[in-house]
Amino acid sequence: MSEHSVDTDPPTEHDRADEHRTAAPRRRRRPDKTTVIMLLVLGVGIFLVIRGVLVGITGDDRANLPPFVESVVPVPEAVQVPNQSNVVVDLESGYTGVLVIDGIEIDTINVDELDLSDIEPGQQVELPPVTRFEPGNNTLTFTPNQSAAITQFDDGEHTAEVIYWKIEDGRQFARTFTWTFTVV
Repeated sequence: MSEHSVDTDPPTEHDRADEHRTAAPRRRRRPDKTTVIMLLVLGVGIFLVIRGVLVGITGDDRANLPPFVESVVPVPEAVQVPNQSNVVVDLESGYTGVLVIDGIEIDTINVDELDLSDIEPGQQVELPPVTRFEPGNNTLTFTPNQSAAITQFDDGEHTAEVIYWKIEDGRQFARTFTWTFTVV
């Protein structure tokens, strides 16, 4: 059996001085200027990205659509629109309207009023080359084609206008929304 010596005496002044000598004071290193600059640039970059995400306006908010117009295609100020693109306006429930494209008011048909009684299931339906109003979706859709008032969109800027009104009130209480898009 071995005995261990246990020092039960309180530490002396000499013991305390030895402890301080062994734990040398740490010297503070000066930060490297390049590291500080890189961290500042990184911090500013992260701040700008977060700010951009928080204040960025996109989609329907950017379009600044009026009440009762839920969406339009092509979006306002679009700059890469193909020449055979549809023009679509999605209205709030209970509204209808007409499309005016480059100053030409396109006739509108209500697809619910078409006589489709002799159509077989799966058979293609030939729709007139006008704006189609689909009351189930409250959408106005115009597709340029050879039989329509507009056969295609030429390159350049085009103006679209929707004249819309509450179905029960009639066109005499119509409102309008106009936007432009550029065809390439």
